[in-house]
Formats: sequence, structure tokens, C-alpha cells
Amino acid sequence: MTIREAAEALGATIVQDEFEDTVLTGAFTSDLLSDVIANAKDGGALITIQAHKNTVAVATLVNISVIIICTSRPIPDDMLAAAKEEGIAILLTKENQFKVSGKLYALLEVG
Repeated sequence: MTIREAAEALGATIVQDEFEDTVLTGAFTSDLLSDVIANAKDGGALITIQAHKNTVAVATLVNISVIIICTSRPIPDDMLAAAKEEGIAILLTKENQFKVSGKLYALLEVG
């Protein structure tokens, strides 16, 4: 499943759309960025409420392809600019991390 396919299936809005539409290899859910650094895997999605520029820096460090911001958190312009520069997709959803994690897990397991 590609990033754009996942966004559509999740009903999420793509708010940073300048990225390579790669196939997702998994996902990691955390709001603690040091946890993401220690445990996230290459090519996956990060599911979080951490809507700030540092989230993009961490995603770049561990080769995350897409950041999914939950609970309709406002996304600051500097985060969008950093994600655009790094080619990382940013999705926005009104749902919480638990629901998004479950849905994406099911989509990736079936797909």
C-alpha cells in the first residue's frame, strides 16, 4: 500500500504533498520522539500528535516516509516547510492514535 492509498483508506488529508509515493513497510505509534528514534523502522509511517518541526527531524533520522498527525492537531508552517524539504508526507486526521494504528495495521496486514 502506498502513502496516497493509505491516506485515502484512512480518510486522512494530505497536507504536505511533495513526496515520493512509496510503499509503506509498516508503522510506529508514539508521542515520545526518543522512542521513535529507538524503535521505528525504515520506510514506515509515524502515527503521533507531535505536530512540530522536531518530529520531521526525527522522521528524517530514522527514514520515516510519512507522519500522520492525529486528533486534528494544528500543523505549524515550519513543520510543513521542513517536511517538504525532506520529502516526507504529512497526513492529518481527526481520529486518535489508537484508531489510526488499528486501521493502518489492518490495511498493511491485508495488503
